[in-house]
Amino acid sequence: MSKQQTTVIVNAEKLPETLPILPLFDAVLFPKMVLPLMVMQGESIQLIDEAMAKDRYIGLLVAKKAIQKDSNPDEDLQKVGTSALIMKMAKTEDNKAQLLVQGVNRFEVRNFISDKAYLQADVEHIKEEEKKDKEIEATMNNILDLFTKIVSISPALPPEMANMAKSIKEPGILADMITSTLNSTLDEKQKVLETYDIKARLKEANRIATYQLEILELGNKIQNQVKGDMDKRQREYYLREQLKAIKEELGEKDEPAVEVADYRAKIQEKNLPEEAKKEAERELDRLSRMHPSSSEYTVASTYLDWLTSLPWHESTEDNLDIAKARKILDEDHFGLEKPKKRIVEYLAVRKLNPESKSPILCFAGPPGTGKTSLGQSIARAIGRKFIRISLGGVRDEAEIRGHRRTYVGAMPGRIIQGIRRAESNNPIFMLDEIDKVGSDFRGDPSSALLEVLDPEQNFSFSDHYLDVPFDLSRVIFLTTANIMDTIPPALRDRMEVIEMLGYTEDDKIKIANRYLIPRQRKAHGLKAEHIKISKGTLRRIINGYTREAGLRNLEREIASVCRGVAARIASEETESVSVTVNNLSKYLGPVKLTSERKARTSVPGVATGLAWTQAGGEILFIEATAMKGKKGLILTGHLGDVMKESASAALSFIRSNAKKLKIKEEYFENHDIHIHIPAGAIPKDGPSAGVTMLTALTSLISGKLIQKDLAMTGEITLRGLVLPVGGIKEKVLAAHRAGIKILILPKWNEKDLEDIPKKVQNDITFHFVEKMMDVLDIALVK
Repeated sequence: MSKQQTTVIVNAEKLPETLPILPLFDAVLFPKMVLPLMVMQGESIQLIDEAMAKDRYIGLLVAKKAIQKDSNPDEDLQKVGTSALIMKMAKTEDNKAQLLVQGVNRFEVRNFISDKAYLQADVEHIKEEEKKDKEIEATMNNILDLFTKIVSISPALPPEMANMAKSIKEPGILADMITSTLNSTLDEKQKVLETYDIKARLKEANRIATYQLEILELGNKIQNQVKGDMDKRQREYYLREQLKAIKEELGEKDEPAVEVADYRAKIQEKNLPEEAKKEAERELDRLSRMHPSSSEYTVASTYLDWLTSLPWHESTEDNLDIAKARKILDEDHFGLEKPKKRIVEYLAVRKLNPESKSPILCFAGPPGTGKTSLGQSIARAIGRKFIRISLGGVRDEAEIRGHRRTYVGAMPGRIIQGIRRAESNNPIFMLDEIDKVGSDFRGDPSSALLEVLDPEQNFSFSDHYLDVPFDLSRVIFLTTANIMDTIPPALRDRMEVIEMLGYTEDDKIKIANRYLIPRQRKAHGLKAEHIKISKGTLRRIINGYTREAGLRNLEREIASVCRGVAARIASEETESVSVTVNNLSKYLGPVKLTSERKARTSVPGVATGLAWTQAGGEILFIEATAMKGKKGLILTGHLGDVMKESASAALSFIRSNAKKLKIKEEYFENHDIHIHIPAGAIPKDGPSAGVTMLTALTSLISGKLIQKDLAMTGEITLRGLVLPVGGIKEKVLAAHRAGIKILILPKWNEKDLEDIPKKVQNDITFHFVEKMMDVLDIALVK
C-alpha cells in the first residue's frame, strides 16, 4: 500500500448499515482521505466485484494480526473503521485488483456477518459535529505550526503539504489529515480514528506531531554533528600536511617515516623466506600510507613486529656427544630406559645424517612418573631451548592456529608464540596433557594439531594470524598423556608412543634418596646433618601413606616430614632429627593405607583380581556369597555391562561343567548367588575380571579356599578359553606393590612381561594359561 493523499470532499449519500469488510494490514484510512490498495485474495476480489455492481461502498478495518480462515473477527479486527467509496478499480492479468478508495465516514461495528465468502458487518455510522471554540482554534494553530516545521525539515514531504493543511478549516478533518500524513505507528493512527471528540482528537494529533518534530530535529542535529566532525578531520589533515612540509624544510625526520624505515631494515636483516618477505613488504607499504592515529596502523605494525621477531633462520646447535647426553639423562632421572634409549638413537641418527627429521614422541603413563620433567631433561641433554604448553581444557582451534587479523586483538596461536619465546626454530616443544584436549562450537584443536605433529606437513605450518608458512620440521615435539583412548586415532597415528610404567618400591626408595629428599631438604632450608630418613622409614611412607604409580604423593609426604623437622629445629628443640618408623606418625599422623589382602581372601568365595586405571594398576577384590533362592544372580558394586556379562558367563560355565568340578546340580536350583565388588562408588567395567569371578564363584560353591598371595586377570569365554587383556604392565606392578606372590595371566600376554623390571619378575611366580580349568587347578587349594 502506498501513501495516503488528500482530495476534495466527497458528498456522501446515505450510507448502508451493512458493509462488506475489507481488512487493512499496514495502513489506516481516515475520512476524506484517498488510499490506493492492491487486492489479491479470491474472497476479497469477490467483495470488490459485488461492491462495484451495487453502490461501491465498502468498510475498511485494521487487522490486529494475520487472519486465518477459521479465525474470530471479533478478536482479529478493530471495531472502529472507515466506510470508503471505490473511486477507481482495475484488474490485472493475474486476477489482482488495483483500487483507489476515498474515506467517507467513521463507523463502529455492531456485529459481524459471515453468511458469504467474505466478511460483512452491521455498522453504526458516527456523526461528527464540526464546532469551534477558542481552545479548538488555538490547538489548530499550534498543530499547523508544528506541521509546517515538520514539512520544512522532512525531505519526504513536499512544501505544498503545509499549504494544503492551512486550507482545511474543519478541525476534525485537519487532525485526520495531519495524522495520516505523519510517520506515526499504526496503533497511534487507530487511536486517532477511534477518537470521536474533536477536541480530544486534535490534542492526540498535536502530541503525535510534537513527537515527530522532536525525532526530526534530533536526526538533523546528529547529521550536523557528523558533518562537523568530517570538516574537523579535513582541517586536521590539511594542518598535518602543512606541518609535514614545515618539518621537511627544517630537516626534521617524521616519526612514522622513521618507524617504516626501521621495519624495512629489519626485513632486510632478517632475510625472511620469499613468501614471508612479500607479505611483510606489502604490509609495510600499507603502513607507510596510514596515519599513526589510525587503528589499522597499530594492527599493521603489530603484524610486522611478529614477522620480524620470529626466528626464521636462528637455531641452536645440537649436542651430538652421545655419552655426555646419556650422562645428563641419567643424572636427571632414574630408570625410564625406553625414552632415554630413543633420544640417544635420535642423536646418533642426527650425527650420521644432519638432515634427518625430528621425532614426534608421546610419553604415556600414570601421573607422577616424570613425563613432563623428562622433556626438560631431554632439552638439557641435546642443548636446545625448552617450551611447554598445557593443552588440558583447550577447546578453541585458535589456541593452536591463531586468530585471523580481521578480529580485534588477534594474535598468533600458542605454537608460534612458543617459537618466538624460544628465539630458535628448533626447540624442544612439549604439548602437555594432549589426551585432555576438548572441542566445541569454536572448533576442534586436535584436528589443528594434525598438521603440527605430521613431519610430512609441518615444514609449511600456516598460522591464521601470520598467513605465511613457518617451518616446524626442525622442532622436536614431545607430548604427554595419561590415557591414549581419548586421543583421536588420526592424531595418535602421528605420534610414536612410549609407555612409561609406574615405579617399583625399590625404585621409589632410590629416587627418594637421590632426588626427592635432597630437593625437599633444600626447599625447607635444612642441611644433611639436620634430618635423616632411613630406608625402612621410606618403605613405610610408600606402603602406608601413598598408593600410586608415580611419585607426587611420596614427595608431598617427604615435604610434610621436612616441615615438621624444620619447625623443631627453628624453635631450637633439637639440632638434628632422625625420622624412624616409630616416630613417623608424629609428622604424618596415623597410617592411612592398610593391606586387606590377607583378611579378605581367608574365606571361600573371595578372589583377588587386577584392574587398570588412569593412575596405574590396582588390585581388586571380588566377593561371592550364596543364599536360599531359585537360580538368581545378583551383581552389585557399580558394575558396567561388560563386567556383568562376564559374571553371567562365569556362572554359565560352572553350571555346564558341574560334574567336572564335582558340584551338585541341585545346588543351583536352591540357591541365589550374589557377587559384589567393593568400592561401590567407583564405576567399574571391562572383561579382565572374568577369570577372577570364575574363581570366586567356584571357590564359593565348592567350599575350597583360594591360594594366599594370588591374583589373576583375563577374559573368559563360554568355551572355556582365557583371552588376553590390556594394561598388563601396570597390573603386574600393582600386584608387586600389594605383595602378591603368584599371578595368573593369559598365555597371549606373556610377551608383555618384557618391559617389567627383572626384580619384579623374580619376586612373582607367573602362570600363563589358555583354559579356564587351568585357572581353577592353580588357584584353588586342593
